[in-house]
Amino acid sequence: MSSDAPVGARPPAGKTFFGHPRALSTLFLTEMWERFSFYGMRAILVLYLTAAVADGGLDLGESSANAVYGTYNAMVYLMALPGGWVADRLIGARRSVLWGGVVIAAGHYVMAIPTGWSVFAGMALIVLGTGLLKPNISTMVGDLYERDSPRRDAGFSIFYMGINLGAFIAPLITGFLGEKINWHLGFGAAAVGMTFGVLQYVLGRRNLGDAGARPADPLLGADRRRALTRIGAASVVVLAALLVLLVAGWFTVTTVVNLLTVVTVLVTVGYFARILTDREISGTERSRMKAYVWLFVFAASFWLIYDQAGSVLNIFAADQTDRSVGGFTFPASWLQSVNPILIIIGAPLAAALWLKLGHRVSTPTKFAVGLVLNGLSFVLMAAAARAAVGGDLVSPLWLVAVYAIQVAGELSLSPVGLSATTKLAPVKYASQMLGLWFLATAVGDAIGGQVARLADRWSQPVYFLTFGLASVVLGLAAVMFTRQIRRLMAGIH
Repeated sequence: MSSDAPVGARPPAGKTFFGHPRALSTLFLTEMWERFSFYGMRAILVLYLTAAVADGGLDLGESSANAVYGTYNAMVYLMALPGGWVADRLIGARRSVLWGGVVIAAGHYVMAIPTGWSVFAGMALIVLGTGLLKPNISTMVGDLYERDSPRRDAGFSIFYMGINLGAFIAPLITGFLGEKINWHLGFGAAAVGMTFGVLQYVLGRRNLGDAGARPADPLLGADRRRALTRIGAASVVVLAALLVLLVAGWFTVTTVVNLLTVVTVLVTVGYFARILTDREISGTERSRMKAYVWLFVFAASFWLIYDQAGSVLNIFAADQTDRSVGGFTFPASWLQSVNPILIIIGAPLAAALWLKLGHRVSTPTKFAVGLVLNGLSFVLMAAAARAAVGGDLVSPLWLVAVYAIQVAGELSLSPVGLSATTKLAPVKYASQMLGLWFLATAVGDAIGGQVARLADRWSQPVYFLTFGLASVVLGLAAVMFTRQIRRLMAGIH
């Protein structure tokens, strides 16, 4: 093991999983079931929010539903930051994943209760639980490899297959139950999936060896008590602020969404400032963090467009596509399974490609490719929207083609970004850096939720073309800065 390996990493010996450490199988299956629950619920969330009360929905307008969806996604990933801190300083990644899974399951069970308030209460629990689980399970995957090993990207690509296997199966089950029978029954299916994930993790922990067993930088004694006191005080302040909004009559969807968007951006700026000014990190680590700022901006811009698949594109699938096959109209949410099945097919190909290319194609170049492809998908979506002008239903193959282009972009950016984060992370911020990576998704989704309001105000062709071309231009600009970013990465490829 090289001296650059993450603190506490000690991959267990023994049987392998597709040529990788056996522990990867436990983490693969845990993440698969967690993503089953997450994407299963997410596939029907906007459709439930916009459905008429007579159809069991909440009858929110499309603009508000898109904003809620984007903000919910943002909060899921924003909480990865404190979740990483809890693992680094208090309980370790392994226990964080366990408790996160338990809280997520509880949130989905709450959403299964057939009342309006249960959905928002359940989403709050899922946000908290995912914050504990999501960054720390990825940290544990990183613990299985040397920091700059070429096999690391391949391992993360296989892990990514677990994510997308769960994401593929989930909409087929929750979509049918939710759209055809009862929305809350669909949410209940997501709860069962997360329960399987928790049980699998507990039974498979013996494979993990030392990975994630201890905090990377534990708080002890008085420092620990002080931190817990501050957490308690902060929780009281948040609850008090919510109570003030409620009493003052300001507790509306728009107010909460706008507030959380601002909080997400401010937290991001503050956290980068904290790391870059920390005197305990070395000059090399600081240089790598400066490179990471560029990658973060590119990633946030990518997710701003990409994650509209579950909101703007999902509503397009419900209202403007011909989903009839042999007299059966399949649920709109089933199209949410197209993206993950394409990733399942493409992930091993991407893993083999990155392994073959080694260090000849740099991380910034892969990010630039992802941005360009993501933009082209929205350019194609503009053509689909134009074909639907006048109320005509278009073939769902338009969306299939859009998702195929997005998948190619995602495989160029997302698993590579996970790997780059663990390689560029200062040792002191090991788990928290994975939280910072997911914060890129939070920023993209938060701003994307606001942007998606425009889909209800602009013509659809103009909306898709504007943001598609913007992403292409940003990707081409990223190519121009590749050399400077690689220099800042200080030997990390």
